[in-house]
Amino acid sequence: MSTIVAAQAPETRSLSGFRVAMLLPGALVTFLLILFALGLVLFLAFRANDGSLLGTGFTVANFATVVSDPLYWTVTLRSLVIAALVTLATVVTAYPVAYYLAFHAGRRRGLLLFLVTLPFWTSYLLRVFAWKIVLAYNGVLNSALIESGIWSEPTLAFLNTPAAVVVTLAHAYAPFAILPIYVALDTIPKSLVEAASDLGARPFTSFRRVVLPNSMPGVLAAALVVFVPTVGDYVTPALVGGPASTMIGTLIQAEFGKANDWPFGAALSVAVMLVILAVVLVARFTDRRFGSRT
Repeated sequence: MSTIVAAQAPETRSLSGFRVAMLLPGALVTFLLILFALGLVLFLAFRANDGSLLGTGFTVANFATVVSDPLYWTVTLRSLVIAALVTLATVVTAYPVAYYLAFHAGRRRGLLLFLVTLPFWTSYLLRVFAWKIVLAYNGVLNSALIESGIWSEPTLAFLNTPAAVVVTLAHAYAPFAILPIYVALDTIPKSLVEAASDLGARPFTSFRRVVLPNSMPGVLAAALVVFVPTVGDYVTPALVGGPASTMIGTLIQAEFGKANDWPFGAALSVAVMLVILAVVLVARFTDRRFGSRT
């Protein structure tokens, strides 16, 4: 008996060492790239700008400016509205695709999933520039409308508008919404849908009472995956949006870039993170409510 215990002890220690070796790189990356970066942003947010990299002294003036200046409230609210519209458009269009993949794709599921992930193979900037070409004054959309006789001349109504930002971001983040919704739908036991049908439920009733409630965790996950990055996006508004589409990420980028005011840019970033954290907490609470019901 003691021999068996002695033989198992080195094996247990070896397994423990292997686990530590496997977890160590991820832990280091998490600490260096996430915790250290967040700590540096928090540190800078309370510094006064004197032109140096890390500022000087400690102050709350940066946060006072963020709270008191209506410009930042307006731009933040605009960013939240645009991000909410992008999230709504993305989830609404992604759900039918995910539903088809989960319940009707059959042998074509692998190919369709590959096509869904295909945009990941191309540059994000390339996709944004493609939409800029489509929506431009002499772009694809204007040319198609003129050729079809709907309009007689090009219009500036497409590019440099909030709608252009919403469409471009919704297209860019569509795969991020399709995949979590598909996973949630695919885990629903097919026997539940069959049981609802056997009990006389029509297809729409079965979807509304069985499929949709059980897929809500995936829908909420998709909404968060889309909403969080789009709030702080600054590339897309700069390329396809005009002054009316300026988002909070654009202002943060300007503070760290042209203005060279890293402390205020950090304070603005912290304020946005707090707003996003509040949204995530609300979504988490909603997820638990749906989870308890299902």
